[in-house]
Amino acid sequence: MFNINDMMGKVKEVQARMKEAQENLVHIQAIGESGAGMVKATVNGKKQVLSIDIDNDLIKPDDKDMMQDLIVAAINKALENVESLSQEEIKKATQGFIPNIPGFDLGNMI
Repeated sequence: MFNINDMMGKVKEVQARMKEAQENLVHIQAIGESGAGMVKATVNGKKQVLSIDIDNDLIKPDDKDMMQDLIVAAINKALENVESLSQEEIKKATQGFIPNIPGFDLGNMI
């Protein structure tokens, strides 16, 4: 028999796990590279840029435009990489609490 109190308890538990998982995203890191590794960007699961590493060979005034393009590419790659890691973390946090309903994706909640 359906028990609304049990269901509400599970909803609160899932909410607590989601909140905890979202807070833990700050500890997930991903790196994106461009220019054959000459530019590296590190981001966290909160989609914050943590660091930029630029190979010394790129630091030339004549190459400013290329360096800017490589930095943007490295950041975008790092953000792409951390997106999948963040979704995995959310899935782990809610595994077993939410039934597998087609089209219902908690990964979009972050």
